[in-house]
Amino acid sequence: MSKADNIFISMCRDILDNGIPTKGEAVRARWPDGTPAYTVKKFAVVNRYDLSDEFPILTLRPTNLRLAVDELMWIWQRKSNNINDLKSHIWDSWADSTGSIGKAYGYQLGIKHKYVEGEFDQVDRVLFDLKNNPYSRRIIVNMYNHADLSEMNLYPCAYSVTFNVAGGRLNALLNQRSQDVLVANNWNVAQYAALVHMMACVSGLEAGELVHVIADAHIYDRHIPLVEELITRKPYPAPKFIINPDVQDFYSFKTEDFVLEDYKTGEQIRKIPVAI
Repeated sequence: MSKADNIFISMCRDILDNGIPTKGEAVRARWPDGTPAYTVKKFAVVNRYDLSDEFPILTLRPTNLRLAVDELMWIWQRKSNNINDLKSHIWDSWADSTGSIGKAYGYQLGIKHKYVEGEFDQVDRVLFDLKNNPYSRRIIVNMYNHADLSEMNLYPCAYSVTFNVAGGRLNALLNQRSQDVLVANNWNVAQYAALVHMMACVSGLEAGELVHVIADAHIYDRHIPLVEELITRKPYPAPKFIINPDVQDFYSFKTEDFVLEDYKTGEQIRKIPVAI
């Protein structure tokens, strides 16, 4: 079975059995009917995925890799903060009448900063260092800019990545302040696993380990029955992940450059309620 499934099942079981409920607390999130969206949560969940072993995508239910990668490219490649540049509709609830989500995500990565070597935005700085100074311990992006938080329609959830090269392998540490486990966990894992593969491909490196740190990993009250059912399903073997090796420019990647072979999954969960 997929190791990503095992990690997901173990995490969910731990949250459900040992997590702290927030019922009765003054929570921010609400269901569409206005009811407080309570959770059961764990602090500082850490999951590790060896990308040289398998691509960490769930088989318990399908994850749409190309839509997940399109959102990743929206942030990291197009550096956009406007939903009109995005194929999915997951950001619609946080966009204004022009489609903007404020000074968040892609906006932050596109801001240029001055360095000794020249002027770079955060993504271009990573690409520069991976080619010119790959063993640096300073290859970091951070989207949690306190000066701009008041102008973001939603504070960044997955907000920083630290890249580290060891033995010719590119590793990454993803920090996430908060995560709706049912809706977003494998979506984010698959996205950032793809990002590591992309960065490695254009830098002459092999994909190594993705470490995912979630400060507040939570399951919403209305999701508990769905999660209980999901983690009793039979997992399938992990699919084979193929990235187009001919792409040598990070900005030339397209969603068509990623293929999953033999991706077998359980049924999708339809109409998952989303708290906002």
